[in-house]
Amino acid sequence: MDKLIELKGIKKVYKVGKVEVHALRGIDLTVRKGEYIAIMGPSGSGKSTLMNIIGCLDTPTEGVYHLEGVPVHEMNDSQLAEIRNKKIGFVFQTFNLLPRANALHNVELPLIYAGVPASRRKKIAEHALEIVGLKDRKHHRPSELSGGQRQRVAIARALVNRPSLLLADEPTGNLDSKAGEEVMKIFEELYENGNTIILVTHEKYIADHARRIVHIRDGRIIDDTGVAS
Repeated sequence: MDKLIELKGIKKVYKVGKVEVHALRGIDLTVRKGEYIAIMGPSGSGKSTLMNIIGCLDTPTEGVYHLEGVPVHEMNDSQLAEIRNKKIGFVFQTFNLLPRANALHNVELPLIYAGVPASRRKKIAEHALEIVGLKDRKHHRPSELSGGQRQRVAIARALVNRPSLLLADEPTGNLDSKAGEEVMKIFEELYENGNTIILVTHEKYIADHARRIVHIRDGRIIDDTGVAS
């Protein structure tokens, strides 16, 4: 498999007053296209910081990050925004849907930012909702949907630009066990269809859905099982 992500010597230091907090202490990680990876670690381990750097929501203090061979660590804010829009699909614990917009309009949002014509946006968004089993709910607002349905809308939104990477942060954290399993089944289907998925979680039963588990503690990778050959 081809390399999708390559991290070398990634460090992240935050300054809190006069104190330096070392969130990441030299991360080396390679992710190949088509992998399904869970990043696990307790609170304060650095897993969320690592997710933010992989997702181009934050930049490393030190180190090298290549995404599809492109040196992301050298990019400015506008270039990073373009990468986030076109290359990475985000799924968050809190769904992050616009409350006054219906499911279809929520899913269309990344396409608007990408400059896709209105005539094409609706068709693409409807197809994404069909993938997650919600085409018949396209005119419903988030308040008219269950938690599991809201997360499926968020997954559809993450898919519309056909990203290189799906990045999910605690995607079942606000769901009951039944809805959580339904969401994880969708991730399984997306993986089987060739999508690259990185899942950030502190729940082992969620991480066990992935094919590779990376454990982080104190800003370092302490275990990496199931690495693709």
